[in-house]
This record gives sequence, structure tokens and C-alpha cells, in this order.
Amino acid sequence: MSARAYYAPKGGLPPQSDLITDRAVFTNAYAVIPRREFSDIVASYLPFWDKTRLWVIARPLSGFAETFSQYIMEVQPGGGSERPEPDADAEGVLFVVEGEIDVTLDGAAHHLTPGGYAFLPPASGWSLRNNSEKTARFHWIRKAYEFVDGIDVPDPIFTNENDISPFSMPDTDGKWATTRFVDPQDIRHDMHVTIVTFKPGGIIPFPETHVMEHGLYVLEGKAVYRLNQDWVEVEAGDYMWLRAFCPQACYAGGASDFRYLLYKDVNRHAALGGFGRSA
Repeated sequence: MSARAYYAPKGGLPPQSDLITDRAVFTNAYAVIPRREFSDIVASYLPFWDKTRLWVIARPLSGFAETFSQYIMEVQPGGGSERPEPDADAEGVLFVVEGEIDVTLDGAAHHLTPGGYAFLPPASGWSLRNNSEKTARFHWIRKAYEFVDGIDVPDPIFTNENDISPFSMPDTDGKWATTRFVDPQDIRHDMHVTIVTFKPGGIIPFPETHVMEHGLYVLEGKAVYRLNQDWVEVEAGDYMWLRAFCPQACYAGGASDFRYLLYKDVNRHAALGGFGRSA
């Protein structure tokens, strides 16, 4: 499989000549953060990370993401962290879109290049360093792992999407495919991070409405995406958040593949609250 292109933000600031109006929207069912919003003035910094800044594109918040956070990390040469994750119960997924990083876990170093994927179990004590001469940019998705008595915590995973054959969705002639880094039937995992690919003209032919919360970062191409009752144009570098049960559909309208990095929560009972019961 040939290497893929991945959009990565570079920061900066739109010129004073730009129009203010664009596609940014925040509703109680979904949000769209267009790629030009990833400017210097909205970048953040983290404790114990050096030569590093990030864009927080999802976080647990009333009326927004409930189950996860998602960052786009930008690590300069020599930068990184020996104490990256402060929450011992947090699991993580890293996905590299530009440059190279080295992730060390249990004394073993794992070198990740564009398309590189890492699953990091809770309390795994990993560390990260950019040992190259170029800036590295990668997604970091974090979730509080939902432990289940009698089920083991998943093992670490280090791989690259270019080494995985996408799974074509049934009855689509290969126009809609999913790259899966984890076996969907592995009940140890309570989140999936996949890559969804649509060939030009490919569609989601019905409004998906389901319990999984979604975070979608567009890696490549463009499309018209159905979010609740609205159709929204999206392109490489845009981010979408969808609340559980928000209807969604897609029409890939560009000249090249439309691809996005997808988060969803899976494989756990719904927490029962209200009606006189605690969660």
C-alpha cells in the first residue's frame, strides 16, 4: 500500500484581510471546527511537556464531548515528555500525521512515522520524545478506561495504517472502507479509533443514529457531511464532534479520497442514572 498524505495544522494567524465568516459552528448536537481555526492564539501548553504546544479539539464538557478528549500535538526536535499522562486510569491513542516520534513503554522504544498508531493502556508509564530534526505532529486521544471485573486491560499496540488492509463495508464496491487497528470483537477495548475512507462519490446512504459519541478529524479530501438536520461542507484539517444519537451521513464529493480519523466509545453498558438510581 502506498504512503498516505495527512493534513496537519501549522498555526499562524489569518491575515487582517480575511473575512470573519466561515463554517465554524457549535450546537447541542454537533460542532465543526474548520482548519483555519487552528491558529497560534488558541494553542495550549501542558505540564511536563517541553518544546511542545497543542490544540485541544475535544474535551469533556457540559454540552460537548462526554467520553474523551482529543489533542493535536506539535513537538519540536528534542521535545517530548517523560511524564506525559497525569491520569493513571487514562488510556490513550496516538496517531502521527507529520514527522517522527519515539514512544517508550516497558523499556522498549517504538519509532512512529506518519500513519503510525499506538494504543497505550492505562497506567502503562509511557514516555515520548521527538529525536528527529523536524517538527512532529500527532493526534492524542484520551479516555478514562472503563474497567470490568473479570476482563483484562488491553495490551499495548504499535503499528502503522500502511501495514493494515482496509475492511470494505458490505455492498459498497469498495467505495466505503474502514482501517481497523483493533479487532471489533475484542471486548477488552472500550474505544475504537479507526480511519474511514470514501472513494470519490462514496456515501453513507442513510442517517446513522446510534449510541456512540464521535470525534472526526478529516485527514484528506473533502465532502458534504450530514450533521443532525444540516449538510456541512468539510475538508482536510477540519474537525467534527457528534453527540451520541446525532444523525450523520456523508457524500464524498472531491476529486480524491475523503478520509477521516474516527473516535467512538464501544463495548460497555450504559451507566444508569436518574430515576432514583446513581450511575
